[in-house]
Amino acid sequence: MAAMTESSFDKSLTEGPVLGAVWKLAWPTMLQNIIAGLQGLIDHAMVGHYVGHTGNAAIGVSWQIFLVVIVFIASLFTGMGVLVARFAGAGDGGKVNRVVYQAFLTAIGLSVGVFAPLGYFLAPKLLRLVNAAPQVQAEALPYLRILFVFSLGSLLFFMVGGALRSAGDARTPLRLGLLLTVLNLAFNVVLIRGLGPIPALGTRGAAIGTVLAGGIVAALAINWLFSGRLVVRLSGTMRRLPDWSIIRSLFRFGLPTGIQGIAMNVGGVLLLRYVGSLANSAEAQAAYVVAYTQLFSLVTWTSIGLMAAASSLAGQNLGAGKPDRTRRTVATAARMGMALAAFFGLLFWFVPGRLLGIFGMEDPTVLALGGQLLRYLAVSGLFITAALAYNGGLQGAGDTKSPLYISLVSQLVLPLGICAFFQATRGLQPADIWLAIVAGHVTRCLLSYARFRQGHWQRIEVKLAEKGA
Repeated sequence: MAAMTESSFDKSLTEGPVLGAVWKLAWPTMLQNIIAGLQGLIDHAMVGHYVGHTGNAAIGVSWQIFLVVIVFIASLFTGMGVLVARFAGAGDGGKVNRVVYQAFLTAIGLSVGVFAPLGYFLAPKLLRLVNAAPQVQAEALPYLRILFVFSLGSLLFFMVGGALRSAGDARTPLRLGLLLTVLNLAFNVVLIRGLGPIPALGTRGAAIGTVLAGGIVAALAINWLFSGRLVVRLSGTMRRLPDWSIIRSLFRFGLPTGIQGIAMNVGGVLLLRYVGSLANSAEAQAAYVVAYTQLFSLVTWTSIGLMAAASSLAGQNLGAGKPDRTRRTVATAARMGMALAAFFGLLFWFVPGRLLGIFGMEDPTVLALGGQLLRYLAVSGLFITAALAYNGGLQGAGDTKSPLYISLVSQLVLPLGICAFFQATRGLQPADIWLAIVAGHVTRCLLSYARFRQGHWQRIEVKLAEKGA
């Protein structure tokens, strides 16, 4: 395989206008996140219409469990992204390709050898662990088993997307994401409700559609990697055995991110339990789910795109020996995110009723609580988007431990501590939980900014043993 030359990488990411570099990587990821989120809403609507609320509950519970797998694998790909961005910035295509190939082998090994068999046999116990109702378990068990056994396609899709974005190509993952969404929707239309000789498969159909779409797109993406048409290029002549020095580096940089994601999911579940303890628990949970997990996604979808851009640019500019430009790119991503968050915040503040009405919210108590929460989130969005930008900068530079510690304090200890304090002293009120959310986001922003300003990330070394590909 011919060595990749330095000119193969996009030099505008390490040279020229900073704003343009951030936007070039951010907008495709933001758009892909929005489309994927809308796909999830459509899936739930279809299952709810053709199967009923039990099917919706089954999908929701299954994804809560499967999300742990995705978070763990995403941590592996975070480690891959740190290495790929640093070597791409240095113009070392050979090392970029070696890292991605080892991530490819690791993803296959984990999916086929670990998650598929364990997921199949442990699925019933996992469903009982989350206290899923018997009728929900009946719908969720085949759905969850299908996701676990055929997880390889989805995992490889995430791997290819992360590798290409870290190497400076954010448009190809967007194209693959669009194809994935179209295929998933098409399969679901046929498999959930049935068509012609194909029977209605309900929640099973939703799972089959998801894994079929993921498998097709993953096969196409891997074919592109081996064809030499992308910035990352693999070859059948590459070393087929695992390179444990690279795999250790993947987990060294990636595992803290996985632990961070799991901890934040646990924190979200515990926070939801506090919401369920309120006097008007049903109304409060409805307001929380719609306002925080759905409408606030308008902020988080765009913020995650900017975080990915900040991460890739931080690694590439460090690889190019430009720490000052690294600072400027991350700060630019934070300011851009805050501007977008301010726009959505104005909508949250001034037209909360109309936004909640989109989801069919008509109960006066739900509207009051949802409107109150949205006004808190209007402020919170400014801080979480900046926090995610600096979080991405730290991770991209190789400092994946600091975001973990910051998240544990700001997203777990602080908000849950505030809720516990008010519940023990005078009785918990909805506004106390909303305040805890804001306090967590503000703290995460301040700690992330302070840690990035310290500049410890400049001294982190990323090396690979000199071996032939």
